[in-house]
Amino acid sequence: MEAEPPYQIGPNDMLNISVWKEPDLTASVPVRSDGMISVPLLNDVQASGLTPMQLSALLTQKLKQYITAPRVTVVVTQTNSHRIYIVGEVLRSGPLPLLHEMTALQAVATAGLTQFANEKRIYILRVENGKAEKITFNYKRAIRGEDMSQNIVLKPEDTIVVP
Repeated sequence: MEAEPPYQIGPNDMLNISVWKEPDLTASVPVRSDGMISVPLLNDVQASGLTPMQLSALLTQKLKQYITAPRVTVVVTQTNSHRIYIVGEVLRSGPLPLLHEMTALQAVATAGLTQFANEKRIYILRVENGKAEKITFNYKRAIRGEDMSQNIVLKPEDTIVVP
């Protein structure tokens, strides 16, 4: 089993940044849509695209000009940047938090289908490298355990369409 890649911070995530023995520098901060966070003494710092450990190292480096041997901890308290969308004949449409290894079947089950949903014609819209892809998903077959290759692991920003 391959190791899960480290979590990358993204826009709209919430971070708790704490500096040991420096309560004035400890704060809960949102990652803005431009990927930046606002930190006391440092103003704007790029956070999006970094892992919590990388951001911790960057903040530690930047704070050295103000504090002797700063010890910075970064904790992601809300992962709002990793989400998918589900639209159409579902009970709860809109964004859903993307859980680790979440599959199409799990997302559809979370949103719930209306009585009018066409369970055989569901599809996933995915944009990778600027190219849109339409991936078919037959919910009826998936819940019977048939053709499980279509029950793909979802990626951030995928949109599931239930006609």
